[in-house]
Amino acid sequence: MSRYRVDLALLAVAAVWGSSYLAIKESAAPTGVFGFLAARFTLATVVLAVLMGRRLRRITRAELTSGSFFGVILTVICITETYGVTQTSASNAGLIMALTVVVTPLLARGGTPALFYVPAAMVVLGCVLLTQSGGFAAPGSGDALIALAAVVRALHITVMARRPGIVDPVAVTLVQLCTVSVLTAVPAAVLGQTDAVVDMSLRQWALTGYLAIACTVFAFGLQIWAVRRSTPARVALLLGTEPVWAVLIAISLAGESLAVIGLLGAAMVLTGTQWGRAVEARTAERAPAPSRADAGARRRVLSRGGRWRSCR
Repeated sequence: MSRYRVDLALLAVAAVWGSSYLAIKESAAPTGVFGFLAARFTLATVVLAVLMGRRLRRITRAELTSGSFFGVILTVICITETYGVTQTSASNAGLIMALTVVVTPLLARGGTPALFYVPAAMVVLGCVLLTQSGGFAAPGSGDALIALAAVVRALHITVMARRPGIVDPVAVTLVQLCTVSVLTAVPAAVLGQTDAVVDMSLRQWALTGYLAIACTVFAFGLQIWAVRRSTPARVALLLGTEPVWAVLIAISLAGESLAVIGLLGAAMVLTGTQWGRAVEARTAERAPAPSRADAGARRRVLSRGGRWRSCR
């Protein structure tokens, strides 16, 4: 039963993250992205800071430095992703973001098996077909921004995996959230988007709160609890269902639909993503045993499920 509880927890995290695309689309407007992000991440920072309590006093200089650096990259991800979601469908956004899974290993320093390029190409082609549901044409700006966000997120993961000195991932996450809050609040004030935040409807505030608390603080905490009680391959497999949840939620709650060519693209993205995960997992199993220092660094990365999803 303990194993089933862990699996259910990871599926819940994937479902919550999958729902975030529709929540963003319903609560953010293209003319108020900076104000929306400032409100969302300020709320998330406050909630996480309250939950940390006295642990705030034990944040190290290394965690402050790393968290601030990661927060700058995370800000770029959130801006491009949010702008992208406002200009495309929630289902498209969730599926195109799966590019992160195939781009991340390609950014690693060697070790990528030749077979991995086959599912990677399948995912890329699937994303192309997905953007052509309305007829063959150049991909929309929203789709392009989501693809850019996926590539930057892969860079984000790669940089964090190589950065030593991360002792407390929760502390680093708090610094990241605070950094995003500050870096989006400043342009929001300069562009006059603070008024748009004040004028948000009760429904928009509720969705923003859901994104801040459920998709960021709650999902991150649940992920930390679950990954310490499961295997990296199982964690990757269950969290890899996020695009499926994104499509199901967008179709069932928002009435979105995919044309035949879009359905084919979605199938290719989902198949290629899981195939790529399997290839990568087999390669990791055959790799020589790491040194004690490398093993410690790997545990710190895997304690986040192999992905740092603070923006979610």
